[in-house]
Amino acid sequence: MSLQIAKYLSLFTAAALCLTGCQDVTSTNTDSSKYTNWSSYLGGPDRNHYSTLSQITQENVTQLKVAWSYSAPDSGQMQMNPIVVDTILYGVTAALRAVALDARTGLEIWRFGDSLNQENSTSRGVAYWKKDDDERILFTQGANLFALNAKTGELISSFGENGKIDLHSGLPSNAKDKFVVSNTPGTVFKDLIVMPIRLSEGSGAAPGDTMAFNVITGTLEWAFHTIPHPGEPGNETWEDPNTYKSDTVGAANNWAGMALDEETGTLYVPTGSAAPDFYGGNRKGSNLYANSLLALNANTGKLLWHYQFTHHDLWDRDPPAPPNLLTITRAGKKIPAVAQVTKQGYVFLFDRGMGAPLFDIEEIPVPASTLEGEKTWETQPFPTKPKPFARQSNLLTENDLSPYAENKEELLTQFNEADKRIYAPPGLNPVLLLPGYDGAAEWGGAAADPEEGIIYVNSNEMAWFLQMKRDTLDTNLPLGESTYNKYCVVCHQKNRNGNVASGYPSLLNLKSSHKKDAVALTIQKGKGMMTGFPQITKEEMDALLQFLYGEEKLKKVAKNEAKPIETTYKHTGYKKFLDSNGLPAISPPWGTLHAIDLNTGDYLWSIPFGETISLKEKGFPQTGSENYGGAIVTKNGLLFIGATKDGYFRAFNKNSGKLLWEYKLPAAAFATPAMYEVAGKQYIAIACGGEKLGTEKGNQIIAFALE
Repeated sequence: MSLQIAKYLSLFTAAALCLTGCQDVTSTNTDSSKYTNWSSYLGGPDRNHYSTLSQITQENVTQLKVAWSYSAPDSGQMQMNPIVVDTILYGVTAALRAVALDARTGLEIWRFGDSLNQENSTSRGVAYWKKDDDERILFTQGANLFALNAKTGELISSFGENGKIDLHSGLPSNAKDKFVVSNTPGTVFKDLIVMPIRLSEGSGAAPGDTMAFNVITGTLEWAFHTIPHPGEPGNETWEDPNTYKSDTVGAANNWAGMALDEETGTLYVPTGSAAPDFYGGNRKGSNLYANSLLALNANTGKLLWHYQFTHHDLWDRDPPAPPNLLTITRAGKKIPAVAQVTKQGYVFLFDRGMGAPLFDIEEIPVPASTLEGEKTWETQPFPTKPKPFARQSNLLTENDLSPYAENKEELLTQFNEADKRIYAPPGLNPVLLLPGYDGAAEWGGAAADPEEGIIYVNSNEMAWFLQMKRDTLDTNLPLGESTYNKYCVVCHQKNRNGNVASGYPSLLNLKSSHKKDAVALTIQKGKGMMTGFPQITKEEMDALLQFLYGEEKLKKVAKNEAKPIETTYKHTGYKKFLDSNGLPAISPPWGTLHAIDLNTGDYLWSIPFGETISLKEKGFPQTGSENYGGAIVTKNGLLFIGATKDGYFRAFNKNSGKLLWEYKLPAAAFATPAMYEVAGKQYIAIACGGEKLGTEKGNQIIAFALE
């Protein structure tokens, strides 16, 4: 498809949708006063991580000291971005306990969750709602959405069933027993909360409807079907019109959160991939509304416009973060815009009202699949500006292998055997995926100056291998081993050694380290990036535990008990391209930080982000490092960010990228900080949970201020 045709179709689609009910989305309100608090996830409903507080400056930032710290009763990865209302800071601990702290001292006011079982998931924070004297904190544990009294932490019994609702309640009946959790705070609009949900990424995932619940009662107010039902627009993009109720295909869910234009009542929702992730033979078509940005009427859930970033996704290229709502200037005219960063390292920019691209997007032919039953989409969209903020696999040469690697010949063989074409489809031979599965952009997303039209995004440059194998069921295996091969082998490998360097632990010697009931809970509910498997039967669970603990019974899977193979091919697992020392096999930088002017599409600066301590100690220059979590940007010229594996919290000059200050945290902060002011004093708080990327566990929330 030519550039001109792609551009015309995009404009035509947006205009046609608006003729059928698109509201006038022309807000350019960037009132600075609304950026002086942090009462909503990522600083506000526009998700810009932006503050106009100015007590901390480029000149005095080196004088920041720890003002207070809070030690949670549990430890481990904390991805949460705190929010602050008046003098109270609200957050979530590693074990999903909601806490309220005095924002001036860090003293605990209340804690919710001590009497509950420790949860295994992660949380990015809570949502706040107020009407008259009724103030509520809404947060999730697993599939449950709780409403708490913001002052006391007590359940609000009139909400749902004694203070909670099950998110399954808003989904179709076929999702009843499927894995559903929420890791990201819901978006509050009037008396509604619109919920992100995380689902399985394999066969049998629930459908990923976007759901709005009443904050007062907990009842479902509206739902948008991201896998359209028969008769709904987009249904024709699925070969099977009844995919929405499929037992094998699902997802297309919003998990990363969404942005809200409160003035126009428009919700901007990025949706994830359809499941199963890497083989789409049973979901042929472009698969709307997966991998898309949806503009919805927040009152009703009505679709206003959409754009799909990846057609028939086979690479898990779901948008990883909420979009940013900002204003850009073209030819002296202010344009309200929405910007979406992606795992591919692209920034897509649209007119917020009509959905027209503000930089041209080309539909370019991509390679076809060689797998039986698969049919890749012929083209994929590439924005002409800005240029990608991460390297692409197709541009790598042998010269891009790491200069620090000691096993270069082995790496060169792996490199030469891999398919490095961009959008090379999964096949029986390895594909080098760069940016990798987790992406260039991560769930931390981009910070933005909404008045200047500039975004700031941190990025990973970690290459992974993508490969498929034929999915076969060996009916001669014992039930436990067969169950392991069905659910666990992709991540933890055939020999159960896992892949620690890629984040997947060994399952050997569980007997000496984990109790069976704890392992069973993790299998059922999931933990961290691992999704749960609630569909496992009791018989399968018992047999699986016996297999994992070396107590396998002799029972075989009889041929008449073997279930039909659900997909023709299966993903072989997540494997990073690493050298013999566990470092990235491609040359640095391995983490980067960028400032991009979206008025022009040009870069203001790009720098390596983070250190590899083992190389720094040997005197090698800055390499950058893997990083998870976002930045804060201030009007007066500062950019604060933790995120890196090396465990530092840093402040940069937002205009130049110059490092101004850094502080070694007690544990790595894979989280976005929060900036707020209480009693005339400016603070910046960040959660330090560590654990991810093999770092030490931590349990602190730390706030910094000037003395």
